[in-house]
Amino acid sequence: MDASVSQVVRGIPAVSELLKAPLCKEMCDEFGQGTTKVVLRQMLRDMRGDLLGGRLSSVPDTADLMAMLRRCLLRVSRPVGRKAINATGILLHTGLGRAPLCAEAIEALAGCTGYSILQTDPVTGTRSTRDAKVERMLAELTGCEAATVVNNNAGATMLVLNTLAEGREVIISRGQLIEIGGSFRMPDVMAKSSAILREVGTTNQTHVHDYDRAISDRTAAILHVHTSNYRIRGFADTPPIEELCELGREHNIPVIDDVGSGAIVPLESFGLPNEPLVSDSIRAGACAVCFSGDKLICGPQSGIICGTRDVIDRIRKNPLARMLRVCKMTLCALEATLVHFINGDNYKKAIPLYRMLMRSPDELEDQARTLAEIVGEIPGLSVSIIDETSYVGSGSAPDQGIRTKALCVVPGNALLTRLSPGDLSRRLRMCIPSVFCRLNDGRVLLDMRTVWSDDLGQVAEALRKACGPEE
Repeated sequence: MDASVSQVVRGIPAVSELLKAPLCKEMCDEFGQGTTKVVLRQMLRDMRGDLLGGRLSSVPDTADLMAMLRRCLLRVSRPVGRKAINATGILLHTGLGRAPLCAEAIEALAGCTGYSILQTDPVTGTRSTRDAKVERMLAELTGCEAATVVNNNAGATMLVLNTLAEGREVIISRGQLIEIGGSFRMPDVMAKSSAILREVGTTNQTHVHDYDRAISDRTAAILHVHTSNYRIRGFADTPPIEELCELGREHNIPVIDDVGSGAIVPLESFGLPNEPLVSDSIRAGACAVCFSGDKLICGPQSGIICGTRDVIDRIRKNPLARMLRVCKMTLCALEATLVHFINGDNYKKAIPLYRMLMRSPDELEDQARTLAEIVGEIPGLSVSIIDETSYVGSGSAPDQGIRTKALCVVPGNALLTRLSPGDLSRRLRMCIPSVFCRLNDGRVLLDMRTVWSDDLGQVAEALRKACGPEE
């Protein structure tokens, strides 16, 4: 270690010393002594790493350390510390929690924080199926015979494969051996499920006869996977789910369809290409269709399995089902979300994702002008309104953009502090609430499609703080 760096690192004050500071004592009273001590210790540990890594050149003074500590405490102990304002234009932003919940789901969460009717029939007083209400609504929406809910779609896929194909072969096209992200790769999921991968066809071309030739007495199922987060263009083709289900019926082999994002309504009315509808897969004859509950359905994180009664019953009896099941909070929020789809077009007004999709460029431009007027007088800040493109995100309609308006922010000499676009975006993220933007050609862009009008004041305040002296 360089001697000068070592000397700076030794200048980091001890936790016990800082706890004696008057401001720190006030925070102990406000947030709790134990919490304050834990957060302070981690903050100083991170600071040491930043000094050693060259990301920080000196130890802040006590006043700055106290300001940093308060922000850290707010992050871990207050709801406002978890809030993010999404100005990226990615509507289903995985890093920001994917779909914002509808108001009714939020209200439902508050209503089930105590005891709730989770797994007991109020009429008979006997134990019931915990996802019975969700099952009824999914049957109505998709035409399935039965349904169940687990923690996410990766869990749903593995559970279905383990239930139907443990120790036996599952046929899948090479072009559908997807990686979704976070090390979720279909071959690895199949291996963990104890199903045996039997890949057929090529990356760009797979035919029904490829599946047909691969069927043997070792075959347990045919798996069809929607390539939700990418597209293969040109000389490319793969059999639709209808043809695979027909082949499955001929050989008495179940067909599983992983449709990914979980579209239960067409997207064409929002100017987007349609994603595979769950109801189409059920109608085609898939015995199990699995998909996310927190993408196009816009509920809490969950994985939904719709299918035939006998297959869902087998899945429920699998010991893995208990390990992957969801809690009462997830179920009540999902129920409140599905109600809007049950009620016809009500989801277009009630669910934030679909409200964002319906916002017109004129509405977005008006909102951008409002924000530009508020922040236009910040010293050293140049703003303009530009045409841009938003995306659904989270693997839904990956190559189809949506026209939008963005406020383009170019930082200059703000209060004698020269800010790069990267510096400004970092400062915006460090605000409370955090503001997430995107960088493009040396510019900071605030996409209006994913920013609600109620948040404009907080965005403006974050910009003021970000362009001032760093706290």
